[in-house]
Amino acid sequence: MASLKEMRNRIGSVKATQKITKAMQMVAAAKLRRAQDNAQNARPYADRMASVIANLAAGVSGDGAPKLLVGTGAEARQLVIVATSDRGLAGGFNSSIVRMARERINRLLAEGRDVRLITIGKKAREQLRRQYGDRIVESYEAGGNPSLVTAQDVAAKVADLFEAGEIDVVSLLFSRFKSVVVQTPTFVQLIPAQVTGAEPVDLKGASYEYEPDAEGILETLLPRNLTVQVFSAMLENQAGFYAAQMAAMDNATRNAGDMIASMTLQYNRSRQAQITKELIEIISGAEAL
Repeated sequence: MASLKEMRNRIGSVKATQKITKAMQMVAAAKLRRAQDNAQNARPYADRMASVIANLAAGVSGDGAPKLLVGTGAEARQLVIVATSDRGLAGGFNSSIVRMARERINRLLAEGRDVRLITIGKKAREQLRRQYGDRIVESYEAGGNPSLVTAQDVAAKVADLFEAGEIDVVSLLFSRFKSVVVQTPTFVQLIPAQVTGAEPVDLKGASYEYEPDAEGILETLLPRNLTVQVFSAMLENQAGFYAAQMAAMDNATRNAGDMIASMTLQYNRSRQAQITKELIEIISGAEAL
């Protein structure tokens, strides 16, 4: 059985840990509001761009269609972009994204596909390189705040690989922020661009002529759409990370409080038992005299 001094040290250690988890909870809660606003403010822009692309794609077909829209016509070479955070201590936030990525990668490999990876965030790189290190073509850090420059670098790398004929299909995995308690791992296909799920812009019966033509506009919009989708995913991840970290640190703080109460009760009982034992020894010695 631990001595009273050891028990006091343990209680002091748990109290110090509780202070840290409480502070981290408060920091995450303070940063969550701004991250949530950034993620929600980016959605209308991304949705509107998808709608515009859907409208333009409806009138484009054949050999004149941009390659980013229709792809190469093959699915043999797959590029999977996995976006997580740089830091942990957020419950199962990062592991849920990586788990979804592993499931997709293993399914593609089982189908005989050639899979390559781009990771955004240290946690994605650290967890995936153990099993798929030879398939990672590039890694980027998510950073404290999502950077448009990083999103542009990722989009440029994807475009270069596609134009070089090294990949056929590109997909993006991240966690979509829904609420403080719900973050959903999400899959989005970037190449060929998915336009079936986007709601076309309501033209209210108007007829538009495009200058330049629809193909020319799509040639400009589709590369930009890659950047927008990656940047939006990074913003969603940041909001989800702070929400998950706030919940995890709140649970850790509560658990530390329960441990402190239990250990304090055990300490008091041990101390009382020791005092009682010493009193019995003193009384017994006095009676012996």
